[in-house]
Amino acid sequence: MLTPDQIARYDADGFLVLPNFVSLDDCARLRARANEIVEGWEPSEERSVFTTNQQERVSNGEFLASGASTWCFFEEEAFDPDGVLAQAKELSINKIGHAQHDTDDEFERFAYNPALGEVARDVGMLDPLALQSMYIFKQPRIGGEVGVHQDATFLYTEPITVTGFWFAIEDATIDNGCLWAVPGTHRGPLYELFKRNRLDDPAAADGTTMETLSTEPPPGPDSPGAVPLEVAAGTMIVLNGVLPHWSGVNRSGISRHAYSLHCIDSAAEYPEWNWLQRPADFPLRQLH
Repeated sequence: MLTPDQIARYDADGFLVLPNFVSLDDCARLRARANEIVEGWEPSEERSVFTTNQQERVSNGEFLASGASTWCFFEEEAFDPDGVLAQAKELSINKIGHAQHDTDDEFERFAYNPALGEVARDVGMLDPLALQSMYIFKQPRIGGEVGVHQDATFLYTEPITVTGFWFAIEDATIDNGCLWAVPGTHRGPLYELFKRNRLDDPAAADGTTMETLSTEPPPGPDSPGAVPLEVAAGTMIVLNGVLPHWSGVNRSGISRHAYSLHCIDSAAEYPEWNWLQRPADFPLRQLH
């Protein structure tokens, strides 16, 4: 699937942009299904909000249980000061996560694409397992910033094997909050680890913490060489799990839908303190 030059570029940069990886028809089908899920979803009293900033403060039961389910999470700015939705529900959702690739037929069809399995193996995964996925809406005007992070912080294996496959369901631009990265920074350290800290009560609101591994700041928006990954709908971006990356807030009037699938290698150890856990009767599945 990948050429030697593409593999070399991925190894050098820590990411690889593959235009036209999926069809616009497939993008439209996934977008329509995501909208259907939101339409049929009823929030609980917790009304979970997703943010990558101070993540340990929002790790409630719905978030910690979503590794084996499909749940919707609100944008931080979805509510007015009185706690009332400031716009329609369908314009208030940050993302759907985190097991829809195994719980929904349309997401399953999209995720278990043989071409994706080929790419995963081409970039060095021996036996890629689909661990977690997110449908990200990046809503007009309130689509939240995603701070600088490394996927291995949140989905750690020993050795590190997590690899992200990010699909542009709609065009991603600087204006509507595209991804950013500094090429080559995947060769740096892992800066943080996100852990469950109360394994006896995983539904507790204070059930996670962020452990600092390096006091050096990771590369970010002010770093020399930072590049925007502006891509058209249908593009897939492959992300090394140690690559620091981020995206800005969306203040434009145009959404930036994306679908992200994270995979790990079956041979690696997946610690029990990872926030995302599945019951024994719901095992991870191999990419085709």
